[in-house]
Amino acid sequence: MVNIRVDPRLLRFSAVAVVLIFTVFILSRGSTTTYTGSVGGVVPSSSSGASYSESKVQVKQQIGQGVITNTINEKGLKKQAQKGTVKATFVSLARNRDLWSLVGSIRLVEDRFNKKYGYDWVFLNDEPFSEEFKRTTTALVSGTTKYGEISKEQWSFPEWIDLDKAAQVREDMKKNKIIYGDSISYRFMCRYESGFFYRHPLLQDYEYYWRVEPDIKLYCDIDYDIFQFMKDNNKKYGFTISLHEYQATIETLWSTTKQFMEKYPQHIHKNNMLDFISDDGGASYNLCHFWSNFEVGSLDFWRGQAYSDYFDFLDHAGGFFYERWGDAPVHSIAAALFLDREELHFFTDVGYFHPPFHSCPIEDEYRLKHKCMCNPADDFTFKGYSCGLKYYDVNRMQKPENWEKFA
Repeated sequence: MVNIRVDPRLLRFSAVAVVLIFTVFILSRGSTTTYTGSVGGVVPSSSSGASYSESKVQVKQQIGQGVITNTINEKGLKKQAQKGTVKATFVSLARNRDLWSLVGSIRLVEDRFNKKYGYDWVFLNDEPFSEEFKRTTTALVSGTTKYGEISKEQWSFPEWIDLDKAAQVREDMKKNKIIYGDSISYRFMCRYESGFFYRHPLLQDYEYYWRVEPDIKLYCDIDYDIFQFMKDNNKKYGFTISLHEYQATIETLWSTTKQFMEKYPQHIHKNNMLDFISDDGGASYNLCHFWSNFEVGSLDFWRGQAYSDYFDFLDHAGGFFYERWGDAPVHSIAAALFLDREELHFFTDVGYFHPPFHSCPIEDEYRLKHKCMCNPADDFTFKGYSCGLKYYDVNRMQKPENWEKFA
């Protein structure tokens, strides 16, 4: 009998080759389904680069108007999670240096809400976004991220502003220690958020938006599609916190608004919410406004004729620079006057924080069910400086049980 000696190295090599061939065969069997590959980091704006756009690829299948993402449940069975179908997006106005303050906001919004719906996110900046900003935010967002640059025309002094007068106002406000009183960029931001963000080309295909800023928190799980709720119930403006504005920053805003109302009476809705922003039938402004760092709204409302006329009227009055008019009172007054009061919505169920105020559902059962991480004692709704109680009263809303304990 002839003894045949087999080289052990050859045996090991053959075994590895068999395993590799078998693995390739199994993988090829599992990839026969036809999908449309969708790059999660699509950046259609001119400020984007293509160097990183394939860093996050999601396999999606187009079914009707919705997007179905295939997932595997704990038993290994394939299930389909319906993604949001409303033409809606998150919007964040931010600079590159805001990145690490913004990532926490994005993560909470994704974990508490958007991971279930995959809505897009539009980022706007008066400068080009850095590659680091785009890579980092794209990795966090479940929907498509888009990055846009603001035009210089919309982020500067309009030609009719007296620059010397505006400079003197800033100096006076600095002496009087009015917050952001000496800031030019803050005024550019307020003017942009008041009259231009909704005109950006990246927002033209959307009907609704949700504004998100750095350093905010979402305290509770949101188990329904907020955008779908807005659309189904014909809501045009939603908020979580309302409060009184700083009088020294808007000395002539209401008198200018009354001039507008006299010139354009056709824009005032018959079923408006004037009683929320005025305690005397419109003679004066009570300073109540919706805090615009959280707002969910209809882009078509801002694009409409009533608001367009209002913003242009305010803009030419110069109060964004001769005073320090903020986008929050501007948006709030417009929503209260031009919308049917039924088109506004108070998101009492959305736990939210923007320094220094909290919105925390005060009902124990709700907080436990939705895994809220807030102290109801911190809820701002019924506190003295808040306008939450006013909103409840003028709209005859039923207050939560034991609300007085949190006032």
